[in-house]
Amino acid sequence: MTSHQLRGRLTDRFAAARERGFVGRRRETAVFESLLARGSGAVLYVYGPGGIGKTTLLHHFARVAGRAGRPGAVLDAREVLHPGGGPAAEPGPGTVLLLDSADAVAPEVLRDELPALLLPDTVTVLAARTAPEPAWRVDPAWHGLLHPMALGPLDAADSGRLLRLRGVREAHEEARTLAFARGHPLALALSADVRAQGGTAGDLAAAGSPADSPQIVQALLDCLLETAPSPLHRTALDACAQVLVTTEPLLAELLDIPDARPVFAWLRTLSAMEYARRGIRPHDLVREALDAELRWRHPDLRAELRRRAGAYYHRLFDDTDLTRQRAVLADYAYLHRESPLVGPLLAPALGPAGHDRMERLTVAPTTAADLGELCALAARHEGADSADLLRTWWSADHPEEEAAPPPFAAYTVYEHTRDHGRRIAGCYALVWLTGGVPDAVPDDPAVVAARTWLAGPGGLRAGEQALLVRFWMAADSYQSGSPTQTLITLRLTHHYLTGRRPALTLLPFADPGPWVTGCAYVDFARLPAADFTVAGVRYGVFAHDWRRTPGAAWLRLLTARGATDDPLSVPAPAVEPTRAPPDRAAFTAAVREALRALGRADGLAGSPLLTSRLVRARCAADAGPRERAAALREAIGAAAAELAASVADRRAHRALHHTYLQPAGTQQRAADLLGLPMTTYRRHLAAGTERLTALLWREELEGGTGGGSDRWREGLERGQGQR
Repeated sequence: MTSHQLRGRLTDRFAAARERGFVGRRRETAVFESLLARGSGAVLYVYGPGGIGKTTLLHHFARVAGRAGRPGAVLDAREVLHPGGGPAAEPGPGTVLLLDSADAVAPEVLRDELPALLLPDTVTVLAARTAPEPAWRVDPAWHGLLHPMALGPLDAADSGRLLRLRGVREAHEEARTLAFARGHPLALALSADVRAQGGTAGDLAAAGSPADSPQIVQALLDCLLETAPSPLHRTALDACAQVLVTTEPLLAELLDIPDARPVFAWLRTLSAMEYARRGIRPHDLVREALDAELRWRHPDLRAELRRRAGAYYHRLFDDTDLTRQRAVLADYAYLHRESPLVGPLLAPALGPAGHDRMERLTVAPTTAADLGELCALAARHEGADSADLLRTWWSADHPEEEAAPPPFAAYTVYEHTRDHGRRIAGCYALVWLTGGVPDAVPDDPAVVAARTWLAGPGGLRAGEQALLVRFWMAADSYQSGSPTQTLITLRLTHHYLTGRRPALTLLPFADPGPWVTGCAYVDFARLPAADFTVAGVRYGVFAHDWRRTPGAAWLRLLTARGATDDPLSVPAPAVEPTRAPPDRAAFTAAVREALRALGRADGLAGSPLLTSRLVRARCAADAGPRERAAALREAIGAAAAELAASVADRRAHRALHHTYLQPAGTQQRAADLLGLPMTTYRRHLAAGTERLTALLWREELEGGTGGGSDRWREGLERGQGQR
């Protein structure tokens, strides 16, 4: 089964589960069906308090529309409408738009930009917590088009049915629960959870009416916390509110226990939990209540849970599984959602609708079949000149093939639709630049400006590469915050930290002003000297020097900044004193000596590599010899794992593995274990040693500060002086 088919089946399963748990709303469904049947445009404005079932109703409407042959998906309104930039989506004929969190968009933007989305037969459903403003009703343009619909509590019959679906069977318990939940769907579901734990919700009259849903939810959560089977289960509830999605291994890490299966199984039974493709997550109102209570009750535990989550993600990122690495970046970003600097940029992708949409997005190398649509996308957002440059780059690197080789690589973001199709949601491209003689590349103003700066102080040394990001945009939001842009940002981060790692990264923005603080948070400095102009648009460039702050140190920096209310007060790691460039021959000899010493407990104690850049990048500045030796073992193991993951290097890795990593005892025994003649075994071992050394040497050049840090600082100052 392909990943696309699996994703489709999971999506269908989640949708079917939602539909099985759906009750009531017959009047609302009838109104929606009548609007679909009319064949003309309409806007249904559904409003009601948090937890009253608006998002659930939108998903139900999507199923109803699908049965009627009208494609539709639940999106966050902030993804679709953007102030001043016009609508960021272009629905086709017959489309049904289902927009959640409409009140998060300014009312005037909603009224002004929404009409551009309305084809003659488009039916749009908006969901918000508050009623439409009077301006909607007095505007003649909206007369007959806007249909306000207040969403209230469920009636007694539907409330009882919901309770029975949640396991409440006894008549007296049902009557008592109906009396205080008053038809509030989330309150009913949470009440069923409390009952299942053997507790009682008591008298919630003081919590107010269903319109006061936060108070009701908080009161019910207090009951649920009190009836949790143990303090460990209570902490599990607190923990899952701190992370994007909770899995069983992550929960074990957060609770600091070896086996979290029983606690995770308990969490799965709670109505407060929703299923995601990669785990479980709390309902957004439940998450808010749990987090607010923990912040007030035990701020130290809250900080510790986030620290443990960050450490877990950091370890997973060292895994050789690229899929897990990419997924964990989204989880890592979620820990920074409250940052005043980057939180607003992440917000569109981190809400329930945004997270659902991100799970439908994938990235793959661009194919020739995508090129026409991507050029049209570039022309729409950046102009015809930018589209021509993209086409020229592609033609220069793709005379007869679809795969994109260096120095240019293009990637397409696809959104998988509920009918198992897909559409292009965005794209980005990578341009690799080297020092010395310029590569034969198209006459791109971005490359010309980058090369001019890279040729001066702070630029590239021999053997180093810089990564220039080009043509990065979402179809719906261009470079503004959205699930697509968040995924692009995470994938770019993955390119920075794995595989062909750059010494420098240059990242351009069409409108750099709003990004200054967010880039500063992630240690990307403004670099006006590398700015460039295409089609009259001046692109502002930001840069990061990975020699000064390597990947591991960079992740630690972000973790530290995410844990404080004043993130920019946490400085980047101090620059180490300038060191002479390493000698390749001496480095090679040191690697061979280290391999031979791996089998001894203290064999690496005197290795010259303990002072190398690749070791320093993996340790704290004050690490002692033992920690540095452990870091060297880790570096050798990571390089060996990279060889093992490569089909071309697998035989060489096996020879290395049985000789040095898990030694067979003698070379003859290793050859026998591999079933190889001694001459073949030695050839494989030599190849493995050479490839391992090359990988470590690459990390030594990329991961160290060397003399490049001072040149970087000097060059940055020079660039800022040319502002």
